[in-house]
Amino acid sequence: MGRELSTAHPRLRVRGISKTFGSHRALDDIVLDVRAGELHGLVGQNGCGKSTLVKVLTGYHAPDPGGEITVDGEPLTLPVSPLAARARGVSVVHQSLGLLDDHSVVENMRLGRFGASRWSRRILWSRERASAAAALDRLGCRVDLDAKAGGLSEQDRATVAIARALQDLPDGGGLIVFDESTRALTRDSLAHFYDLVRTVLALGASALMINHRIEEVIEQADRVTVLRDGRVVEAGLDTSGLTEADLVRAMLGYELRPLPGGRADRAGRDGGVTAHVKAGGGLGDLSISVAAGEVVGVTGVIGSGFEEVPYLLAGARQAHGELRIGGRRIPLGRSRHRELLRAGVALVPERRETEGLALELSVLENLTLPRVGDRRPWWTGHDWQRREALEMIELLGVRPPHPGLPVGSLSGGNQQKVQLAKWLAGKPRLLLVHEPTHAVDVGARQDIAVAIHRAAAEGCAVLVASADPAELALLCDRVLIFDGGVIVDELNGPPGAAEIVESTFGPRRPPVAGG
Repeated sequence: MGRELSTAHPRLRVRGISKTFGSHRALDDIVLDVRAGELHGLVGQNGCGKSTLVKVLTGYHAPDPGGEITVDGEPLTLPVSPLAARARGVSVVHQSLGLLDDHSVVENMRLGRFGASRWSRRILWSRERASAAAALDRLGCRVDLDAKAGGLSEQDRATVAIARALQDLPDGGGLIVFDESTRALTRDSLAHFYDLVRTVLALGASALMINHRIEEVIEQADRVTVLRDGRVVEAGLDTSGLTEADLVRAMLGYELRPLPGGRADRAGRDGGVTAHVKAGGGLGDLSISVAAGEVVGVTGVIGSGFEEVPYLLAGARQAHGELRIGGRRIPLGRSRHRELLRAGVALVPERRETEGLALELSVLENLTLPRVGDRRPWWTGHDWQRREALEMIELLGVRPPHPGLPVGSLSGGNQQKVQLAKWLAGKPRLLLVHEPTHAVDVGARQDIAVAIHRAAAEGCAVLVASADPAELALLCDRVLIFDGGVIVDELNGPPGAAEIVESTFGPRRPPVAGG
């Protein structure tokens, strides 16, 4: 970003930090320096050890014996105590900003930091409000301290999260760790977020940013360190002159392979899907057709209605209309969910942790659960499950490749691979996917794209709902643009990301006749 950085002792210095879980070495002899006044990026594929390192730095995980962590030249006692880290000026802004929606701004900012009256042991709210207001003032921002966090705009939520972390930093120093903090922010909110980060750096603090968006890291960070399989493979790369291809190569250890070609030749086969949805639930009358072997995207601004389409067609939301698939006409609606499932309709939802996976069950159990009912009782839990699980683990590159691990112990990108694989294993006729590569790294994104294209090549009709133009350009043969609950444009091609952006954010248009 072109700032003058201190080259004296680093703000954060990590040497020889390792972490082992059973037989799996998640971190291996990590070396990391973050300079004073620097925004330092930390990147790598999902499962490379980024989040594990953050948890070691903040006291959630104890590292293996040996190694050293210093802040401003003074060593931290290992394992790190969360309170000791905070006392030394190390604070964290978590994924999705980590705010409690039902609590007020002042409660969110002061939680875990409350002071009590010397005499009554009661919280002195006047003092807490003053502390919260002072942190916001340091950022040059104002937010209603009594407002509930759940009712704030995205920009105000980002402000509160950063101001909360800023409270723990000493004047002219300290370190904020941003752990995938921008994953849910829109473009406008993202610009505001980085304005605040630059304000924090101007106050003398440093920042360590864990982020899967490599273009964002190159644009915003001063230097970047790359992890691969728990090891540092590139330390402190200067981002000036660094290209996305350079960073991808360092993360993966190889060049990205091209996706399967001939997308246009796949479509047009018999056995496609047509859906007719009657107006309701924020949507107008819709007709959508997806040919066998075709990948169709639906998109628009958030709230335009495209997000509802996969759930309506899978029977996960109440709807009126019908789906024509495999020569059958099936009425839509929640009561038809099982019938749609038996007809070959598979839904991969956006919220995998709550709607797509059973985090407490193993990878094997999650992968085979949809087909357990298809087997005779004496076959349940036998060799077919392990064979199928190992096949899908290899096909999508799930890491670590151990079917007995709880799926909740995997990184987000590998959880997404498991969620996709459990439905692909059943050879669906219609695959409905919502934000398939959201918050996953470039390697997982590639693996997921290859799996979706492979399913289409085998004759599956695929519908992808996404707000990410780059994702749609990577995956889709056609893209339908939504506005106000109806389809207003259809892009053929396959379309490029720039064309999708122009159509999505251009002037409002009248509806088009079906997709």
